Amino acid sequence: MSKVQDFNTKLAAKITSGVATMWCAYAFAIIALISLPSALKSGSAITIVGWVAQTFLQLVLLSIIMVGQNVASASVEQKITETHTASLGEFELAKEAREIAKQELLELKEITREIQQVLRDLEGKQK
Repeated sequence: MSKVQDFNTKLAAKITSGVATMWCAYAFAIIALISLPSALKSGSAITIVGWVAQTFLQLVLLSIIMVGQNVASASVEQKITETHTASLGEFELAKEAREIAKQELLELKEITREIQQVLRDLEGKQK
């Protein structure tokens, strides 16, 4: 990445993290409210609706939506981490169970060999 791209990326991340706060939403609300008296004085429904939609809602909801996305993202990240941890635990249990099964199979093979030897010895005595 070039220095310009690196700078742009860092600046964008910094601005995004600053805008995605409730404090920024409060600041935007105050800024939007500064123009409210003028909109109300106009008496024009179009001006008042425009102020609500274009000035207040867009300015304030931007930050609130970003805060909500951060909260949702953190929740998803926590669930992913919990699922990953649980999966690793299950994997370890499966490895242990496989090792136990392998040991048991070896023991069964040994017992089978011993039984076969006893049977051969018995057949040899009967002849």
